[in-house]
Parts: sequence; C-alpha cells; structure tokens
Amino acid sequence: MGLVALAAGICCCTGTFSAIGEAWICSHAIDGIARNPEMYGKLRSTMILAVALDESTAIYALIVAILIIFVLPSMF
Repeated sequence: MGLVALAAGICCCTGTFSAIGEAWICSHAIDGIARNPEMYGKLRSTMILAVALDESTAIYALIVAILIIFVLPSMF
C-alpha cells in the first residue's frame, strides 16, 4: 500500500503544478491587458482557453490518482 500512496501523491503534485500554471497564465494575461487595453476581448478568450487546457491536466491527474488508489490494489 505504501507505493500506491506514493504514486497517488506524485499524481496529486500535478494538480499543484497545474495551479501554478493557471496563476502564471492569468498573471500574464492581466499584464497584457494592462499594457494594451483594446486587446481585452482577444486576450480574455485566449486566457480562458489556456486555463481550460491547463485545468484538464489537473483533472486527468486526479482521475489517475483515484484509479491508482482504488483499482490498482485490487489487481494484485
């Protein structure tokens, strides 16, 4: 069970890095809007798309962690 917990913990680290990536994306989008306010619509839509793609990584990591915890031990 120890290695299963370790593997699930490593998968959960992906969620942390995903949150850091989302913060970086939003920060740079806000900087771009502050420098060039007329590009608000285009930057906002690009930011939303980038955050959605980044969030999907965290969701996939969560699914893998759940599968590791509940499915993997029953296979052996």
